[in-house]
Amino acid sequence: MKRKQIYNPSSTENVNDRKIFGGDPTGIFELNNIKYQWAYNLWEMMLNNTWFPKEVDMTRDVNDYKNLTDAEKTAYDKALSQLIFMDSLQTNNIIDNVNPYVTSPEINLILVRQSFEEALHSQSYAVMVDSISTNSEEIYELWRRDMMLKGKNDAIARVYTELATNPSETNFVKACFANQILEGIYFYSGFTYIYTLARSGKMLGSAQMIRFIQRDEVTHLVLFQNLINTLRKERPDLFTEQLKADVIEMFEEAVKLETEWGKYITQGQILGLTDDIVEQYIKYLADDRLASVGFDKLYDVANPIKWVDDFAKFNDQKTNFFEGTVTNYSKGSLSFDDDF
Repeated sequence: MKRKQIYNPSSTENVNDRKIFGGDPTGIFELNNIKYQWAYNLWEMMLNNTWFPKEVDMTRDVNDYKNLTDAEKTAYDKALSQLIFMDSLQTNNIIDNVNPYVTSPEINLILVRQSFEEALHSQSYAVMVDSISTNSEEIYELWRRDMMLKGKNDAIARVYTELATNPSETNFVKACFANQILEGIYFYSGFTYIYTLARSGKMLGSAQMIRFIQRDEVTHLVLFQNLINTLRKERPDLFTEQLKADVIEMFEEAVKLETEWGKYITQGQILGLTDDIVEQYIKYLADDRLASVGFDKLYDVANPIKWVDDFAKFNDQKTNFFEGTVTNYSKGSLSFDDDF
C-alpha cells in the first residue's frame, strides 16, 4: 500500500471513483459531493457530541476513592491504567497508521476527529487520576510494573505494529478488525468496572466521565464496522478464507486476554462481577461485534449484565448507530437518578 499524496493537482478522480484506500485523491476536501454518506453522518454526530473533561464534577469522587475497599481500589486503578494505554495508543494509531492510507476525504474527516477524541479521553483520565490519587505516577506507571497489563498491551499493539512495518491491503483490513476489537470489547469491558462501582453509589463522577467517553467510543466502533462492511462489498477479494480464519483467531485471543484480565483485576471481590459474569459478558461482546460485520457468533451467549447498556446511555439521545443517523443531536444531560 502507498500513503496518499496530500497535494495531488494532477488527479482527475471524481466522487464516484473514491475508494477507502488505493484511490487517487486531489488532497482537496470537496465535501459537497459525498460517496460514503455514513461517514459524513458520523462526522456530524461527532461534532454534536462535543464535550470537555472539565465539565464533569469529580468532587465527590475524592472521598469515595478513599473509602473504597482495597479490592475496589485495585480494580479501579488497573481498569483506569488500561484505559489510559488504549486511548494513548489510538491517538497515534489512527493518525500515523490508518489515516495515511485512507483516500476518501469524508473518511479522513472522521479519523482526524476520532484521534482528537482519543486525545481528549487522555485528558479525561488525567483529570480522574489527579482528582483521586495522591501519587498520579503510581497509576500511570502500572503498565510498566504490572506484567499482566503489559502482556495484554503488547498483544493489543501487535496488529497495529504489523500494519506500520508491513503496510499491505490485508494488514489494513486486519487493523480495521483490531480497531473494532479495541473499541468494542476492550474499552467496553474497561468501562464496566467503573460503572459497577457507580451502580453501588461510588465514584459517580468517574462514571459520568466514562459515559461521555463511551458515547465517543460508540461512534469509533461504528466507524470501523462500517469500514469493514464497505470493504467487504467493494473488495470481496480481500475477504479470503485465510483472512476470515485470522479474524476468528483475533477475536478468540481477545476474549481470552480480556477474560483473564477481568478475573485478574476483580479477584472475585467486586459485587456484581463474578468470574462467570466477566467471561460471559466478554463473549457476548465478541459475538455482537462479529455479527455486526457478517460473521457467525462464536459463543452464542446472552448479555449477563444488561443494566450496563442502560446505565451508559444519554436519556435524550436516540441514535441508530449502525446506520449512522441521529434522531436527536442534543448533547444531553447526565443524571444519576437511574435505578442503581
